[in-house]
Amino acid sequence: MELFLLSNGKLSGEAELLGYAKSQLLAMIERCKIASALLIPYALIRSDYDQRAQELTQALGIKVTSIHHAESPAAAIAQAECIMISGGNTWMLNQMLHEKGLIVPIQRAVRERNVPYVGWSAGCNVATPSIRTTNDMPVRNSVVLPALGLFPLQINPHYIDAHISGHMGETRDERLAEFCAVNPSESVVALREGSLLYVSGNDLHYFSAKQQGFKVFRHGVETLEYHDTQALRPLVPFTCH
Repeated sequence: MELFLLSNGKLSGEAELLGYAKSQLLAMIERCKIASALLIPYALIRSDYDQRAQELTQALGIKVTSIHHAESPAAAIAQAECIMISGGNTWMLNQMLHEKGLIVPIQRAVRERNVPYVGWSAGCNVATPSIRTTNDMPVRNSVVLPALGLFPLQINPHYIDAHISGHMGETRDERLAEFCAVNPSESVVALREGSLLYVSGNDLHYFSAKQQGFKVFRHGVETLEYHDTQALRPLVPFTCH
């Protein structure tokens, strides 16, 4: 299985989409001999699907086509060499995946055919068991449907532990601690901007363009920051590095 789970699409001041992870992505593309990719852009609400596909084509040097052109989205998934899922609104994305019958086709493509999966922000969220740790607003009257479950732990992308002066609401840490209190058997990996988790085969790796760590939230366990995936060893069925 090949999974790239990125916190975000661009760093501040960065012009190129997925630029901070470009070297890792290009290495995977070359190793897997990928010539084209299928983009699932349903999370985008105020952006153009084809423009996003063109950005990826220019950034990665492969032909990227948006799934909205396919007569049969499920058939497009079955023929895809690589699946890329854009950021945007996670609620919209997950509901569209269900409405278009793409949950099982994507799971089979990734698990059975080893089709690489690249998801950032919302695309990272839907790779986990559920979207309950997204930062997004439920812009549609959506029930909390299961997500793809390709990665076994919940992820919180765009994680920030700064406390904004004058803000009287809960911090992100407090919100994630609340989630774990309500769901004590579940863990949440908090990914800062410019960071990613990468699964290749049975190996799990972590990368941060800013040399920052990630946090793991668990009920009743002290929340700490880590710079490698060894902390996840008891929680995931992968060899951690």
